[in-house]
Amino acid sequence: MANKNVRTRFAPSPTGFMHIGNLRTALYEFLVAKSQQGTFILRIEDTDQQRYVEGAVDTIYNTLKVAGISHDEGPDIGGEYGPYVQSERLKMYLPYAEKLIAEGKAYRCFCTKERLDSLKDEETPGGGYDRHCRDLPQEEIDRLLSEGVPYVIRQKMPLEGSTTFTDAVFGDITVENTELQDQILIKTDGFPTYNFANVIDDHTMNITHVVRGCEYLSSTPKYNLLYEAFGWEIPTYIHLPLIMGKDADGNVSKLSKRHGATGFEDLLTEGYLPQAIINYIAFLGWCPKDTQEVFTMEQLQQVFSIDGISKSPAIFDYDKLEWFNGEYIRAMNIQQFTAIAMPYFKQAIKEKDLDWEKVAAILHQRVTKLTQIPDMIEFLGVQPQYDKELFVNKKSKTNLENSPAMLQAVIDMLTALPLWDSLSIHDGLIELAKTLEVKNGTVMWPARIAASGKTVTPGGAVEILDILGREEALRRLQGGIDKLKQ
Repeated sequence: MANKNVRTRFAPSPTGFMHIGNLRTALYEFLVAKSQQGTFILRIEDTDQQRYVEGAVDTIYNTLKVAGISHDEGPDIGGEYGPYVQSERLKMYLPYAEKLIAEGKAYRCFCTKERLDSLKDEETPGGGYDRHCRDLPQEEIDRLLSEGVPYVIRQKMPLEGSTTFTDAVFGDITVENTELQDQILIKTDGFPTYNFANVIDDHTMNITHVVRGCEYLSSTPKYNLLYEAFGWEIPTYIHLPLIMGKDADGNVSKLSKRHGATGFEDLLTEGYLPQAIINYIAFLGWCPKDTQEVFTMEQLQQVFSIDGISKSPAIFDYDKLEWFNGEYIRAMNIQQFTAIAMPYFKQAIKEKDLDWEKVAAILHQRVTKLTQIPDMIEFLGVQPQYDKELFVNKKSKTNLENSPAMLQAVIDMLTALPLWDSLSIHDGLIELAKTLEVKNGTVMWPARIAASGKTVTPGGAVEILDILGREEALRRLQGGIDKLKQ
């Protein structure tokens, strides 16, 4: 494979949403190819019609697009190795299986389901099937065919010895051939099995590197024996470590919905950015050669290497993902952040049209998930009910006695302010505190409480008053005085 152009493929089944494990596989296949100036192919494996989910193909396309994983060949853009949808390739599989029959490497199995079921409780060689039809006389085969008896096509697996394959991550792995069943290649309905179609497709599409989860390690000898039966070159295998999740008690198990969102779309819904998700997923089983953590997709393509993939299971850490998300948000300029935050602004504030860039500015350094935004700014739309005890603050030296006077002084100053902007409001409040000979906080705290009705806000009194505008700000400040008089 060293002299070949690297070709990898992502071959999902359209069975629903894109799980984190599937997305990581797609990402690593993409990076294996692109880090070596290779080609990344998308192939849809849709022959399992019982598991087919309407709309799942669109989900695959949309997920890859949003994630920034672009394919060079595929059903939607074509390529010289098409078709790229498995159901459109059905006619090609049977001739390959019949070729193996003709060469004595496969056979027709006429065993009924009832007979196969009866073997499940018995000790039989080959992992469950007793190879009853493996050496049927030709006359018997001809008779059964003439009678139209249904059959599957099975591969003749070696009866002794062992099969060894080399994985780029896990090294040499050996399996005793006695553990291998005579695997089915073509089912009674004429459809290929997953393993058989996979090998045929990978070979005919000239795939050089097969990237998949380590749960497929045990199946790899079956793939290799098919490659050997046809006399084909075996691809480079790259098996990825498991992705684990940790529950509230610290127990670790394979990642599932009980640990939190496990689908790409679910994570987007929870307020994570696609770039942050992809950056984090890249680290679920791979480490760069230095300590850098934040990478663009272009940078990942430059630094990714197969030897950085780990054997050890990776734990999906939602706190770490949130850290990545915060880093990506802070790296945006205010205009970019305003654009992605706008749906969340509108979710929280439906009736008003505020200066959204000013709103974004008070959130930019504080938000780590976009879904945090509505709760943080809801008070800008509708002032919440609050208790007058909030005006009491020892650090700012405010209490129920001096707060009314502070608020009235603020109202008077703001009413006379010729220009309403944050700088004018800031300078006016600072000058007011100086005139009254009090701490800045003694003026700022009552103004902040009256304007927001909250002790914790993104931005202080100056920013909040500026965003609210003169009329609404003065109305709320007067409301604070009225509350204190009650």
